[in-house]
This record gives sequence, C-alpha cells and structure tokens, in this order.
Amino acid sequence: MTTGPATAGSGGTSPAGATPAGAPAPGGRAGAGPGTAPGAVPGPRGSAALSAHVYRGAAEFAALADEWDALFARCRTATPFQSHAWLHSWWLSYGTPGRLRIAAVRGDGGRLLALAPLTLTYRPFPVLVPLGGAITDFCDVLLDDAWADQAAVTLGELLGDLARGAVIDLREVRPGAAAERIFAQWQGPRRQLTDSLCLELPGAPVADLVGRLPSLTGQRVRAKLRKADKLGIAAHHVPEDEVPAAIGRLIELHGRQWAGRGVNPEHLSARFGEHLIRAVRAMTARGQARVTEFHLDGDLVVSDLTLISPRLSGGYLYGAEPALRDRKVDVSAILLRNSAEHFGPGTPEDAALSMLRGTEAYKSHWRPEPVRNKRLLLARPALRPALVVLVARAAARRAAARAVKRWRARGTSPATAVGSSTPAGTAPARGRGRGRGGDGAEGARGGGDAGRE
Repeated sequence: MTTGPATAGSGGTSPAGATPAGAPAPGGRAGAGPGTAPGAVPGPRGSAALSAHVYRGAAEFAALADEWDALFARCRTATPFQSHAWLHSWWLSYGTPGRLRIAAVRGDGGRLLALAPLTLTYRPFPVLVPLGGAITDFCDVLLDDAWADQAAVTLGELLGDLARGAVIDLREVRPGAAAERIFAQWQGPRRQLTDSLCLELPGAPVADLVGRLPSLTGQRVRAKLRKADKLGIAAHHVPEDEVPAAIGRLIELHGRQWAGRGVNPEHLSARFGEHLIRAVRAMTARGQARVTEFHLDGDLVVSDLTLISPRLSGGYLYGAEPALRDRKVDVSAILLRNSAEHFGPGTPEDAALSMLRGTEAYKSHWRPEPVRNKRLLLARPALRPALVVLVARAAARRAAARAVKRWRARGTSPATAVGSSTPAGTAPARGRGRGRGGDGAEGARGGGDAGRE
C-alpha cells in the first residue's frame, strides 16, 4: 500500500481540481506498490495501511457517486443530507469553483472508508465548512462502521493538514454523529458550541406514534386522519421520471400557501429548484427520497418531500392548498403519517423520525424529544485567534437573538438596537429551524436559511 505525507487541502502541492499523484481516481483502486506518493498517509499502528486524499475537482466529485453511496450505506450515523446526490447537487447550485475540498480515506485495495466533504470560505479569514450550506439540516462526515476507529484517525490527520491554512467549522452536527470522533481526538484548539434545536420522534408507523399520545389527544389525531380519508384525499408516490415536474408543482404550491406570510425567498429561487430537481430525482432512484402528491377531487392539494436514510427520515418541504384550511383539514397529521410510512418491521431500534429544525407549536402535540445540534470548531495552534473570533461572533449572535425575543415580547422594534449590538462585519442573528411552519411562519419542514455565517 502506498504511504507518505497527507496532501494539504489549502495550499497543497496538487493543482486545484486534480487528484494527487499516486492517489486512486474516484471509482478506481489505490496502488499496491511499496513506493511513496503524494496524497497518502500511513494507517494507525496494528492495522492495514490507510491512504488519505483530497479531491478538488467537480468531475472527481461526480465520479465518486457509487463509492460514496456504498460508504453511505455502511455508515450508521448517516442522514439523507450526507448522500452523494444531495451534496453533489448542492455543489452544482451553490459551490464556488476552486474551493472544493473532499477529504477521503481509503483502505487496502482502494475501498473508500471515510469522507469529509468540505468547501473553503472566507470570513474574512479562511474557514472550511461542510458542503450543504444552510439548506442542509444535518452535516457530518462518513465513516465505515467496520473501520470507524482507524479511519477516523487517518481522516483526522488529513483534516489536521487541511487546518494548517483554515479553521474547520462543522455546523449542524447531530448528537452521536461520526464527526464527534474527529472532535474527540483533535490535538489542537477546539470548541463545541450549540446549534439548532431539532425535534425527533421514534422511527415507527403512525399508529405507534399516536399510541404514545395522551388518550384524548390520540383520539383527536385519529379523527383528523379519518376525516381526511373520508374526504377522499388520495396519496400518489411520484416515480423517478416524474420528479422534475413534481418538484415544480411542490415549489409553486409551497409559494402559494405562504404568499404574504414570510416565505423564505431562497425556496422560490431558481438555484434551489434546480438543486431539488437534481438531488431528489437521484435520491428517489436510490430510495433516499420520496415525493408524495395528495389529490382531492382530481386536484393537487398537498405535495410533500420526505428524505430517507436507514436510521433517520424526515419531511423536508411541503406545500398545501390554502383552501384546505377552510375545510378544517389537518395537513400536519397527513404529512406525519406519510413520513412515518417508511418505518416498519425491519426498522432499526434506534431509528428516528426527525421533524428537523424548529420548535413550532404543532410539533409539540406529538410529544417529540428535543435534540440540540452541535457546532464543532477545529484549528491548529497558529489559527487559534481565528477560532476565538468565530466563537465570539457566535456568542454575539446568540445574545442578539435573545434580545430580539425580549423586544418582540414587549412589542417593540429591535432593528436599531440589533444594529448597534452586532459587531461590525457580522449579520443579525439568523433564523433557526425551518420545519413545517418554519419559525412559526414559513412551512419549509427543514432547509434553514439561504446564507449562513
């Protein structure tokens, strides 16, 4: 197996977009010779040698698809947002050429064992952040379950080289995520902060979820579902070839539903629509997503996008005909029943039905468990000052958000004071959680804001 120093991600010796010399091309096999090659590092003692590489080109990213999805299936902590289809599509819509950094670890024979998909940003100093941006509810690395300990060591070493020129800022890390292994073994400056609050239910059919509720609440939910069925609201799962048109209908219905009520403009943008069409079509083919359309008297009245992985699934975006409110139809109950259909007898015991980010009132009716995402900051000693700045900015934004809540509670306008209390060069506190109803208004079921510091 080839061994040698890990390739640096920012300022490395390989041309941007090129695979390091001696490294396997995506989908290929690592060299088996005894020589050294740029882009490889020795594996941990007592194990087979592992090699580490940084892929920077869009073509290489695309070529990794099959290997990526195979690793995705072998990583028990993976959420739908770590699928190749989601992240590659995001890169095509939102990525900046020349800033792609996909840290990869391979085993003997070239088998892909770990991935950390990152992109380089400037704030104004260099920061490496996960692919997926603010429209992604959970960010993480991928580790092969059978090689998690060894692969995490090698991936951490490679990320240490990447961190020579940039702070690593991992946002929206779910508790128990693979990235926590990297954080735990990091040798340089590191900080763990809190991030968005999510709500989760057990991964179970809707009958089991209703059974968890108090008796009267459960009776009301069953009555609402029976009413929808009696009206004749029929569900249709959209096949792969119909996904592009269905996504267009979903976004149009979503915009009409929330017109004049604070819709996130990013969800109506061309790039977001293009991203969803590409990602969801590929994810549908792989069983990682499902678009469901609900019709009443032949008319489309609800459209729902659910993202799926073996241990976590959740509704991401929906649209509902405003006229349903006049007919007292409980759209949220219909949507949750649809998302829960993925779970059955073969579901892992630790599976979760995520309501994604946000704590809207309707979610509490289902008695979910609050789960707080984490923000993991990693740096080399030379970049400790930059890490400190990011921590200070996060504290300032949290303070500003708390102040806004106090001002809103008093019925006063926070605009002037927010501007004076926010450090120069930072943005006002960003909205958290865009679940169904998003921040109490916008019904995105996930997806967050378009921008994130």
